[in-house]
Amino acid sequence: MFLLQKAAHPSDRILDVSTTDDPRRSIIAVVDDDLRILGSLEILLESADYEVRLFSSATALLESAGLQEIDCLISDVGLPVMDGFELARAVQAGRPKLPVILITGRPDLLHRSPLEWPRHCRVFKKPFNGQELLEAVGEALRSPHLRTPKP
Repeated sequence: MFLLQKAAHPSDRILDVSTTDDPRRSIIAVVDDDLRILGSLEILLESADYEVRLFSSATALLESAGLQEIDCLISDVGLPVMDGFELARAVQAGRPKLPVILITGRPDLLHRSPLEWPRHCRVFKKPFNGQELLEAVGEALRSPHLRTPKP
């Protein structure tokens, strides 16, 4: 589980980490087979004013109608059937510059050759700091070389 720190004072809340030139809220897709992680990440991301799409499997995301509208993908590495690496590569085949953040509670799954890693990818090991994850999402969304125009 990641660390979500409560603000000591209302003015200490995360203000606008979802800064893009687009007036709409950025859409973050989260894929994890653990419903507790999905719920926690939904709360965290929504607290930073992101729109969140939750998926309990790689297949569910790939079969969804909203794949083209997401701005960033957060996926668990240890998914059944299709793992997070395979999912990221499949998504990036159609959206080559889509930023991907992988999370894992099993660091042993990270011992792959660099050729097997998806492009534009960051990795967080569980437990991770929620603020650091939000900062990584914000950085990914602000990187102009990573943003792909949507149809």
